[in-house]
Amino acid sequence: MIDRIDRRILSILQEDSTIPVAEIGRRVGLSTTPCWRRIQKMEEDGVITRRVAVLDPKKVNAKVTAFVAITTNQHTDDWRRKFADVIQDFPEVVEFYRMAGQVDYLLRVAVPDIDAYDDFYKRLIARVDIADVSTSFAMEQIKYTTELPLSYINAEKPKANLS
Repeated sequence: MIDRIDRRILSILQEDSTIPVAEIGRRVGLSTTPCWRRIQKMEEDGVITRRVAVLDPKKVNAKVTAFVAITTNQHTDDWRRKFADVIQDFPEVVEFYRMAGQVDYLLRVAVPDIDAYDDFYKRLIARVDIADVSTSFAMEQIKYTTELPLSYINAEKPKANLS
């Protein structure tokens, strides 16, 4: 169970995972070893899945963000697996979701420019049968974070009404 100290550790790590364990421990009121043990336990439990560097898209020439809504008329498990495998081959796809509603899949694609997106699109449709593709380009990024809200940890789930 994640307690308030673990939650604070997670908050600090989401802000900056390069902060030394001793400093994290100082901020949460623990010495280095117990703090490190808590971090290791959260890694072992899969709460912390990895620690990464967040890059500036402009500085790595991936400044155009496209949201690609995909609809298919094929809803078999084989097609879904094939599609997921194909998407893994495209480094431009930085997020990939199976959706509920009118759109079957949603991709977030990062590319340098519209020409690079067009190249991505042509390579994608050459590899997988898709019924419809609709793309929207982001004009401005207003909010972006990799930090997940932590206030829901250990929130009590509503009980089913059995009456």
